[in-house]
Amino acid sequence: MIFHPSLLVGQRIVVTGASSGIGRATAIVLANHGAQLVITGRDPQRLAATLSELAGEGHLARELDLDGSDAIAEFLKEITTGQQPLSGLFHAAGVELLRPMKLSKAQQTAQVFSSSIHSALALARGCALRGVMQDGAALLFMSSVAAQRGQAGMAVYAAAKAAIDGMVRALAVELAPRGLRVNSIAAGAVQTEMHERLLQGLPETAVQAYAERHPLGLGKPEDIAQVVAFLLSDAGRWVSGATWAVDGGYLAR
Repeated sequence: MIFHPSLLVGQRIVVTGASSGIGRATAIVLANHGAQLVITGRDPQRLAATLSELAGEGHLARELDLDGSDAIAEFLKEITTGQQPLSGLFHAAGVELLRPMKLSKAQQTAQVFSSSIHSALALARGCALRGVMQDGAALLFMSSVAAQRGQAGMAVYAAAKAAIDGMVRALAVELAPRGLRVNSIAAGAVQTEMHERLLQGLPETAVQAYAERHPLGLGKPEDIAQVVAFLLSDAGRWVSGATWAVDGGYLAR
């Protein structure tokens, strides 16, 4: 354990996409540091598996369709009405798309944007409601190095993540009067099931070349989770409107 076990004691945090990958690893790390969690996902069995691994008590698992609708704000209002307001939110849910633009379909674009920026905006809208988040709380969204470096086949995904980074900067200013902090994490290649699906069908030479663009090698979900813990804790109280590169040196190239 890198941080003190009591780093997040007393904090109530929502983690989306907690049924697998980065969301799951982050939920486990946050719970190990004392946070009480509300975890969401689309697969009830995998979500229940994550819940069973969380240290501590009082955690809640809820199925939630992150479609960008007003139901997301209603969900946040529901889980905080008459209960402790949230002190943090980490939006880890998302879908991948690696496809040349000429082969992309409007439905695929809508799906990527819905799970990423549309849902992020809906979550932010809910968090801005009175009583949902305590003053001084933190919102954190997953972005990607794809928003800052061009790569063939990534136009739709990169556009969605670039929108996340722009949203973060605007919200950091808008929500500052309440002391709310808003940041994003530009992740490099992290070894998750989603990442493996993304690379399926690529030539081995292309996969190897992509890995070599990360001077410190490919990341693990826990590498992201530890940064999330820092940014959601009081240690990150003076960090807002920033996109943190957690990428094994990818953007340094």
